[in-house]
Amino acid sequence: MYVRDAKNRDEAWLLEHIEAMDLDETAFRSRDYVIGVDEESNARAGFGRIRLHKGDGDGEGICELTSIGVLDGWTGNGVGAHVVERLVDGAETEGFDRVYSLTSAHEYLAQFGFEAVPEPELPDALVERLETKRERLDPDAVPMAIDTDSFRMPDRLRERFKRAAEPEPEDGPGSEETPEDFGIDPDEATYKYDTGR
Repeated sequence: MYVRDAKNRDEAWLLEHIEAMDLDETAFRSRDYVIGVDEESNARAGFGRIRLHKGDGDGEGICELTSIGVLDGWTGNGVGAHVVERLVDGAETEGFDRVYSLTSAHEYLAQFGFEAVPEPELPDALVERLETKRERLDPDAVPMAIDTDSFRMPDRLRERFKRAAEPEPEDGPGSEETPEDFGIDPDEATYKYDTGR
């Protein structure tokens, strides 16, 4: 497994899974995302985003981690942890000393060193964002933050990530693609090179 920057060709895949997971797609830009990928099968396993906000007038921007998701079958393998790590590292590389996240998954982020931020101490740019997020996506969202140099990865998650493997496909109806999946009626369809035999 490894985590890489998203590419333009990942845009449709990202949008599909963001919608399926009811995550935040506000101001979507694929270049803001990173994707966890299985190096053997090249299957995409999870993703996350850095979203930048204008600062409170001091000229410095604010960095938010958002839209973090792991696909079914990949959970419990450290994919989300490594996506978060890559996002925090990316924020630090971009010159941010602190990273915020507005989420109900606060216990998950706490294992990496994120701490709750009292709402009165939240930067102005994130106050309205928190309200909007609570109204539209995540009613239990709380503000969390971490200094980028304080991030720590639990050893158990690093080991899981090293051993992660693509989940076995589910057997049963619907596991194979059929012509009907693509809107083709096999009894009525004609093909360019059909000889009519």
